[in-house]
Order: sequence, then C-alpha cells, then structure tokens
Amino acid sequence: MKISGNVDTDKTWMHTPEALAKHYIPYNAKFLGNTEVEAPKGTEVVEDAVRKLKFQRHIKKSEGQKVPKVELQISIYGVKILDPKTKDVHHNCQLHRISFCADDKTDKRIFTFICKDSESNKHLCYVFDSEKCAEEITLTIGQAFDLAYKKFLESGGKDVETRKQIGTLQRRIQELETENSELKKQLQDFEEQLMMVHGSPAGSISIQTQSTDVFDMVPFSPVTPLVPTQANNASPPPPPTTLPPDISKDLFGAEPFDPFTCASADFPPDIQSKLDEMQEGFKMGLTLEGTIFSLDPLDERC
Repeated sequence: MKISGNVDTDKTWMHTPEALAKHYIPYNAKFLGNTEVEAPKGTEVVEDAVRKLKFQRHIKKSEGQKVPKVELQISIYGVKILDPKTKDVHHNCQLHRISFCADDKTDKRIFTFICKDSESNKHLCYVFDSEKCAEEITLTIGQAFDLAYKKFLESGGKDVETRKQIGTLQRRIQELETENSELKKQLQDFEEQLMMVHGSPAGSISIQTQSTDVFDMVPFSPVTPLVPTQANNASPPPPPTTLPPDISKDLFGAEPFDPFTCASADFPPDIQSKLDEMQEGFKMGLTLEGTIFSLDPLDERC
C-alpha cells in the first residue's frame, strides 16, 4: 500500500485524527539499531538491513549487552524514539522523510522503516522488535503520514511550486538590474574619456556644457527630475535639490519586488526551502508492506 496525494480519503484508520494531530500515540519496543541502505524503498532492502542488524545484536548480546528498550511517539510531526525513563529523544524522524515501512507477518514482532537523514541525506533503515504489535505500529505511521500530508496541503503546500517560480523570476530581475548598472557605469566611463580627448586648448576659456552620450543625446536619468538646459540670455537654473537615488530601489525608482514578503501567506527563503523539501518527500509517498523476513536459527534467538 502506498500513501501519497492520491490516498483513499474513505479509508478507515485505527486512531482518531485528533489523537495524532494534537497528541501522539505511544508504543514500547526494543531498538535493534539503524543502518545505511542504498535505496529509499524495497522489501529486499529492509530484509538485508534486518538481517545485518540482528547479527550485530547477537554479537553484542554474546558480550553481555542487552537490547535497549525505547518508546515510540507517533504523531503528524514525526516518529520520535525516546528513552522510556528519561524521555531523552534519541532520534526524531519527520514523516515526509520516511519513504518505506514494513512489518513481519509471521511473528508480528519485527517492524522497520526507512528514513532520510536530515544532516547527511543518507537513507537509514530503523529496525525494532515490538510485543506482537508490529502491524499496528506501521499502520499508525501510515495514518500519521496521511494526516500530515493533508495538513501540509491545507497550510499552503499547493502554492509551493508557484512561489518557486516567482523566486526564480525575482533572482533573474536582480541579475538584470545588476547587469544594467554595470553597463551604465561603463557608458559613463566612456563618456568621461571622450570629454578628456575633446578637451579645450590650454589658455582658452572653457565653457562647461552638459555631458551627452555617444549619440550626442543628454543622458536620461529616471530617478532624478529633468532640469531645463541653460538659455543663452537667461541665468542658469538652480541646481536640483533631489537626493541621490536610493540604491535599494530599481531602475525606475520602485522598491525591488520580493515574492517572499508580498503577501501574508508567503514565507521567507529559509522556510521556503523546508517547504520544498516537504513537498518532495510527500510527493514520493510512503509505502507500507507486510513481508516475511528471512529467519534463520540465529534470528530466532533474538
């Protein structure tokens, strides 16, 4: 069974939505450990991980180490793995990072899920030994994933792609504004060089005229008012009183458009990146499977 955006809305789950949205469902289990896997999904992938971790656990058991007991807290915010006594959180697996979940249909004890690590981005397989409630735990994780996905859509997840496109356009606008500013500076430097080449001879009276561009046109500046040219029989006009153009404004004197602050429903870039990550995770979906893990005589002593 795969849970994603096309999940059956009429499906009957084990718990009420309020129990997973406002609280959490606790379970006790033994934690066999986690190990890196090559793929985010697959029955053979988790079978190999279970066999590997069980073998490691038997070695530790022969050395006198006990299998640690943990408490699982499942909610729409993820699967927390805690110390049952101190309540210290050992692992916090967010639901959009969980891609595969399976339980053993033979002894009802072993269950496992694959979660993408938030720091290394590696896929880790977590393996647990529960008291005959492996299937219930996997179904609870599936229900939490379904509710979390719906909550994500209701809180603005549908507009993530639109905001990504707006953000791309915003970056392009900023690039064009920077390029335009550089071209204006190059043109100004070129005009100054022309003025130096065509300077007045030594000893003559220099009459300063308004600079023109390469086409003998008065440069147009949209951020300062136009000043009339001095007439031959009139006094010079007063100098402009406008302040220098604000560098935080664009070429037309307007504030640069920011898609992350243009409406109350938009988000700053740091939250936007998290929304993008959640969108990709929920898009992949969560696969729930019941399987039979290969149990050899060594495994049965776990």
